[in-house]
Amino acid sequence: MTGSVLLVTNPLSGHGRGSAAAAEAAARLRQRGAEVTEVSGATAAESLRLVRDRLSGDQRPDAVVCAGGDGLVCLVLQALAGTGVPLGLVPGGTGNDLAREFGVPQHDPIAAADIVCNRSVRDIDLGEVHGTLRFATVAGTGFDARVTLRANRMRYPRGPLRYSVAALAELARGLAVPYRIELSDATIVETEAIMVAVGNTRTYGGGMMICPDAVVDDGLLDLTVVGAMSRREMLRMLPALSSGKRIDHPAISQYRAAEITLTAPGAPVTADGDPAGALPAHFRALPGAQPVIVP
Repeated sequence: MTGSVLLVTNPLSGHGRGSAAAAEAAARLRQRGAEVTEVSGATAAESLRLVRDRLSGDQRPDAVVCAGGDGLVCLVLQALAGTGVPLGLVPGGTGNDLAREFGVPQHDPIAAADIVCNRSVRDIDLGEVHGTLRFATVAGTGFDARVTLRANRMRYPRGPLRYSVAALAELARGLAVPYRIELSDATIVETEAIMVAVGNTRTYGGGMMICPDAVVDDGLLDLTVVGAMSRREMLRMLPALSSGKRIDHPAISQYRAAEITLTAPGAPVTADGDPAGALPAHFRALPGAQPVIVP
């Protein structure tokens, strides 16, 4: 590969995995002939500013590569989406669900860097929430958002098991709340629900198959509604969800729409695993908004 790469790293991704993955990927990219500039801000805001500066300068990179997890990707997308510059992925976080969607190796930074060098590009949709925040994988609301926020605060256990432990802790709290769901095809659903996930991709939380029929370039968002159920039923469902299996349950319903408005009292929102405010919120698909370098 010839050309320039902006390599963005979050030193905290994956408890240090991001930095280690970035070092290996940078070496491989240079070996393959790329001009690599590395960016790693002390804060998320600083990293975002540095990426924006590079993208708005005279020497715009040929690709922006994230060495980290889905949270870092989400951060970078706030500057990258709409520029036409492709996104490359070097997994180094806890979940890595966008990389998983495309089959980018999870534990092989050199192989991931080789994918960047081969430059096979696919235009994918993005999701947008609150009119400004773009996300690539899944926005969670309700129980799953609370689980994600709790998992983000936890130091142990590492990896996807952390989400399962956080879920068990959150089960001690109240579950279902009244949701109002408005879809762009004029469908309105009012129901008691434990959580509602808005998916651009199929998985979140390290491979949990929450929106099993989502397609990243169909111009639509998939909606999975987990209706009211007992704690015992949730406990039975969580292991299958955590293992990446498709979940079929009478309390689960699914929808698909270009735009979605969700309203529920006290329900937090996460996007790509990071905090994204609270409901009510409006979500919409941004068709073909981001080129991504894929295997």
